[in-house]
Amino acid sequence: MTDIIITDIAPQTVLGIRRRGFYQEQIPAMIMELFTYVEQEEIEIAGMPLFVCHETSVEETMRAAEEGNADIEVAIPIPSPVEITAEGTDGITCYELPGGTMLKAIHKGPYATSEVTYNEVFEWMAAHKKEGTGPIREVYLNDPGEVAEEDILTEIYVPMG
Repeated sequence: MTDIIITDIAPQTVLGIRRRGFYQEQIPAMIMELFTYVEQEEIEIAGMPLFVCHETSVEETMRAAEEGNADIEVAIPIPSPVEITAEGTDGITCYELPGGTMLKAIHKGPYATSEVTYNEVFEWMAAHKKEGTGPIREVYLNDPGEVAEEDILTEIYVPMG
């Protein structure tokens, strides 16, 4: 069983990109694009990369995944706002990602098996009569290129009202 807690998250200044497509294709590519920009512009990083899921239900998420039109946002926290000046940034922006009270769970293992943890999160929410109030976030705590698949760690955050 996954440990599930309620926590307060501070707003974060981030560099981000938002596009449509297939989750499994776009998320890694967009994160790499952000890291390339950060390295090129010598911008300090203040946290691990994250994904924001703008689909509002499990059904909508599954449909978007199958159709390849998911609303995908990825971001990297930075310590303070920066001006986007480089050409060819293709939608990279600097903005503040809202904070607030959030449910938090950690998924350990391949991204493809995160459905198990999500099901536990949704069951917990139903049992405690809690509803999400905004887009779910995933924070990627380690690099799948550097750890075994079974050791990948992903924080899952669900904004609560």
